[in-house]
Amino acid sequence: MTHETENDQKDLNDPDGLKELISGARVVLWDFDGPICRLFAGHSAERVATDLVEWLEGRGLHGLLTEPERESLDPHAVLRAVDRRHPGSDLVAELEARLTQEEMLAASSARPTPYADPLIRTWTAVGPRPAIATNNSPRVVRKYLTDRGLLGCFAPHIYGRTQQLSRLKPDPHCINRALNAMGAAPDSALMIGDTPSDFHAATAAGVPFLGYARNEDKEKVLQAAGATVILPSLAPVLALLRTAPQA
Repeated sequence: MTHETENDQKDLNDPDGLKELISGARVVLWDFDGPICRLFAGHSAERVATDLVEWLEGRGLHGLLTEPERESLDPHAVLRAVDRRHPGSDLVAELEARLTQEEMLAASSARPTPYADPLIRTWTAVGPRPAIATNNSPRVVRKYLTDRGLLGCFAPHIYGRTQQLSRLKPDPHCINRALNAMGAAPDSALMIGDTPSDFHAATAAGVPFLGYARNEDKEKVLQAAGATVILPSLAPVLALLRTAPQA
């Protein structure tokens, strides 16, 4: 997004504000599904959500979800809705296990986000430490990163879904776990995410945010949430690191 300060040459040369974000980052927190890969590229998230709803209905629990929740087509929304009504129950544990199983299947056909792999390797090589802060299962993240040869860039700093489902983003729990484990101050970190929940979690944790929006609809949703630095591609970040590795 272009700043309008006429006499600020830095902003004119860097309209997206990337240099400042990158140069200030000592820790880079990545959301997983979106910035790193399209987890459900070959295994529809909508189908997974529908299957979870049908599984609940098969157990006589049709009334457990509201109509909007049943039609959300977001498996995490289904999981959170059930946890709100039966927190810590065996039902929630079984539903979460089913979602993890579906995510594991999806990981095998996940599509890497363009430029993500070289960006992760390059950024790690020039100094900042990466971590994962995601609502997905950490088992799924490890599987995907292992298959891509990227696990060594992140391990052991992978902070994903736990049994505390009320602490999923937009709660900043996973971001705070990462910051605490890495001994990093919030303003020394950068969160890369593609959803309003990522933005709100980063904001709650006091962490600067870089939005990734692979299409116009996602960009509009991030803008509406309040994100101000949003890129349609990770290529400019990689280019900046390669031309100014001291950042």
